[in-house]
Amino acid sequence: MSAEEAEVIAALVELHRGLERQGPGDDRFSEMILDRLPPLRDDGAIADLGCGTGAASVVLAHRFGRPVLCIDTSEDFLDELADRAARAGVDSLTTTMCADMGGLDPHEYQFALIWSEGAAYNLTFDGALRAWRPLLPNGGLAVVSEMSWFGQVRPREAAAFWAEAYPAMAGEEENIAAAERLGFSTLFTERLPTRAWWTNYYDPLLTRLTDHEGTRSPAMRAAITEIRHEVDLFRSHSDHYGYTFYVLEAA
Repeated sequence: MSAEEAEVIAALVELHRGLERQGPGDDRFSEMILDRLPPLRDDGAIADLGCGTGAASVVLAHRFGRPVLCIDTSEDFLDELADRAARAGVDSLTTTMCADMGGLDPHEYQFALIWSEGAAYNLTFDGALRAWRPLLPNGGLAVVSEMSWFGQVRPREAAAFWAEAYPAMAGEEENIAAAERLGFSTLFTERLPTRAWWTNYYDPLLTRLTDHEGTRSPAMRAAITEIRHEVDLFRSHSDHYGYTFYVLEAA
């Protein structure tokens, strides 16, 4: 990674600091997914991998009353998570760890449920499932959201953007086949509603961009331009792609 790329990434982190979510999501949607899960194994804690500031971590702790290991590579986000968990009264159930979510030792960590929203792309969907399958005993569950094409129609400008931003992005059927090849059975899938992208993520983020419009930092300007382009594409083409939640059981 070049120095310039590192500066842009730091600018992106700064733009997301203090937001309720670092990516699209919705608590009520998450609760709906949880309502449809089979009972968790009696043994094993829960992992929120790529947890950001912990929107899902708090939901999981409240729902199950079990320890939730919250892993992210941003210390700033984890500090915010600790504050959020304390305010929600679940700090005794949440443990933060700044680490590579793809590098957990299965001899040390076994989970009843792995939850990961909008983070698997850092490893690619296949790479994430390959890394996480050993962390689940048979019957363990994984809920993983992944940027996915919804069909065979892929608008040219959106396809060009994602070919550069996330070359491994695949269609839903391809991801289901990959999950089953990597040791999971697919219980069901659900697409995150478009409104959740706007209400809980893009609208607050666009406000943050406005606050930084006067920046003299080239890295911050580059980050703002990148985000605005992504938002414009989603506004035009959200019928063709978005986050799909893959609800999987270790088989």
